[in-house]
Amino acid sequence: MEAYFQSNDHQFELYLGDATEVMSSLCKKCDVVFADPPYFLSRNQSIKINGEWKNFEKGEWDRVTDLDNINRFNKEWLTVCRDVLKDSGTIWISGTYHNIFSVATCLVELGFKVLNIIVWQKSDAKPTLSRNYFNYTAEYIVWARKSEKIPHFFNCDLMEQINGGARMADVWRIPFISSWEMKLGKHPTQKPLRLLYRIILASTKEGETILDPFAGSCTTGVAANLLGRKFIGIDQSREFLDYGIRRKYEIEDSVKSDWILKKMSENPEEVMVMVNHARPNLYNKMVETGICYLRAGDSKGSLLVTPGFERLNYVLLHTNGENAQLFKLKTKGHFQIWTRETLQQYGFDPRNAAYYVVLHFDPTKPIPLKHYPNLKEDKYTFKAKVKPLSEFLGIK
Repeated sequence: MEAYFQSNDHQFELYLGDATEVMSSLCKKCDVVFADPPYFLSRNQSIKINGEWKNFEKGEWDRVTDLDNINRFNKEWLTVCRDVLKDSGTIWISGTYHNIFSVATCLVELGFKVLNIIVWQKSDAKPTLSRNYFNYTAEYIVWARKSEKIPHFFNCDLMEQINGGARMADVWRIPFISSWEMKLGKHPTQKPLRLLYRIILASTKEGETILDPFAGSCTTGVAANLLGRKFIGIDQSREFLDYGIRRKYEIEDSVKSDWILKKMSENPEEVMVMVNHARPNLYNKMVETGICYLRAGDSKGSLLVTPGFERLNYVLLHTNGENAQLFKLKTKGHFQIWTRETLQQYGFDPRNAAYYVVLHFDPTKPIPLKHYPNLKEDKYTFKAKVKPLSEFLGIK
């Protein structure tokens, strides 16, 4: 089958047509599938909101139908998906209660092993219009592997690092799509890059191939390419594939791609790091005692805490931008206020203030830096600052 679009770098390949038919003709195997199939929500009805009639119709492909049709549809495309997926591969499928139970049942019937059902809680979800229900804030993502017995790849260590050293749970609080993701167009069911970023890092290695049989605006492809993975996308809408092509061209600009990669790696709930410069002798004393302190000033009143401090879980010590070492705090988001006299009891010699913010960390287990950032920022090199953990562990 001839591709609708093939990028010059051969990392982004699109096919126009029915997902089941196209996958049946593909001669390629993929490592992971991410699928955002129809949820069967559209009724072609309008609702009056604040005096204006609004229609939430997504298209004929999303039209409400009976359970038999939903099961038949899911069984068909999942059967073909299984054929193009490598034996060690995994599949991610998004949905709501309208389709996700059918998807999970079909997966089991076809011999897949369900690994997790992720709850994607939208941290900025809009209020549900009807007051007859609890507020709808979540979608669900089934993660399954092809074989009951053949092991799958899961980057558990990286997920723990992203999650501040603790095992990542199956509830993900990730915002909905932002305006910067829709500057080139819009899809009615477009997924946020931040969601695909986590899925791809969790279940694939660089250079592997990800297939999306309902590619839409090609969010999967954009995230895949930015993270060094190959992408195959299928959709029956020429309009949406063209939107995806525009997004692919956008990330071919190195400045733009770096900016988008950084944006999609951001997490409003990400674990933070206290970056603190210390003179060589003080640096050694802090590592020896597991105590990092910062000047709190002479005020006897309130203390202004930097946003993100409550998510602080690491301290990074350095001397003038060199010899950086990362350590985990003993208690996340916890600090104490000590006087100069208290620090002196631990062998320190503070002279610049009467009160200090004190962080206790484990000095016996320094954490290797996967990405060594530039800590030399002129006069700001010597200023303590709170930064996201991803800046030191890398965002790929």
